Amino acid sequence: MRSFGAIKSIPETAVPEGWSLKPLKQIVRKVSKKSKNKTNVVALENIESWTGKLVPTEADFDGDGISFKEDDILFGKLRPYLAKAYLARSDGEAIGDLWVLRPNDSCEPRFVAYQLLSQVFIETLNASTNGAKMPRAEWAFAGALTSPTPAKSVQTTIADYLDCETGRIDGLIENKTRFIALLKEKRAAVIDHAVTKGIDRNVEMKSSGVEWIGDIPAHWDAPRIATLFREAFRKPDPDLPVLSVSIHNGVSDGELSDEERDRKVALSEDRTKYQGVEPGDLVYNMMRAWQGAFGAVAVSGLVSPAYVVARPIAEFRTKFLEHLLHTKSAAEEIRRYSRGIADFRMRLYWEYFRDIRVCLPPLEEQDEILSHIDRETARIEGLIEKTERSIALLKEKRAALITAAVTGKIDVRAAA
Repeated sequence: MRSFGAIKSIPETAVPEGWSLKPLKQIVRKVSKKSKNKTNVVALENIESWTGKLVPTEADFDGDGISFKEDDILFGKLRPYLAKAYLARSDGEAIGDLWVLRPNDSCEPRFVAYQLLSQVFIETLNASTNGAKMPRAEWAFAGALTSPTPAKSVQTTIADYLDCETGRIDGLIENKTRFIALLKEKRAAVIDHAVTKGIDRNVEMKSSGVEWIGDIPAHWDAPRIATLFREAFRKPDPDLPVLSVSIHNGVSDGELSDEERDRKVALSEDRTKYQGVEPGDLVYNMMRAWQGAFGAVAVSGLVSPAYVVARPIAEFRTKFLEHLLHTKSAAEEIRRYSRGIADFRMRLYWEYFRDIRVCLPPLEEQDEILSHIDRETARIEGLIEKTERSIALLKEKRAALITAAVTGKIDVRAAA
């Protein structure tokens, strides 16, 4: 695709002939009119990064908002690297860290929204912020940023082109995202069937006598947790790593990273407050057990005193039970045994967990099933990773296309 033609050089940047550099404050006006209404509330969390799509939430928002009108642009000033810019489709109220920007009559609102989502604008604005955890952009700086701006008719042509091209790319991303969701469902189904029905399709079945499990192979058992584990309270070794329990990944096999400490836990300097764990132990987070926060321990380490540690008292593979306890039907059973008046207060105490019944094949078959799960999930996860890389490339292409179009690096008039 050709460029717009001759480039006119100026000290700071270069713009196509017929375009001009304009500061943002000459393209839009920042609106500050307060409103107590809540007719169509939009907050930062409602705006999808880099796409400008509106994401509905059920959150209630307090405080006054800023009135906006159709074709106003809502831009997130908090953490501008998130690139949150929404072109309003109707009137409403902006809540929180959002600027309400009203394009001038000489500008095409869609083009301006794309300008604000260009990589060069986001990177420049983000570089101006201060603060590590809550960086905010200042309007005095943003308003002075210059952007290449063509005549309104050209803006409309570029916006039409980008609407079409980004829509096509978004469609591809949506299809690939659905494919990933199907792969994750397939992975869950593979594990669920393997740990409750086995991998021999011709095996004779019997009733487990446990409602949430249903029928199991005739040679399997359905023991209570209390016959497999005993609650453990091991003295901690301060030299061992602090491990965490994840809903999706079980127990970590190494020390928490600095990022995980900031995001998940406040790591105590006194490691004597932790519990010791050994390979084969089962660990769960009492408050998130109903969400699947169980894991088999693979290395010696330390865990939070808020976790329950169960030590095996029989011969079996704890990893098998980790997979079983991550199934959807197990989550429902665990929720039934948990105690609390609301989801965020639900706790699974050992005295209740020990009474839950599970299904268990002979030891040799446990190993066969675990190997089967490893093979099948590795294949599925490979497809997921490949698809995720494809999505990342499409997102990069989308962002680069917007930047090239709104800065005049490509001439879209022939394609539009």
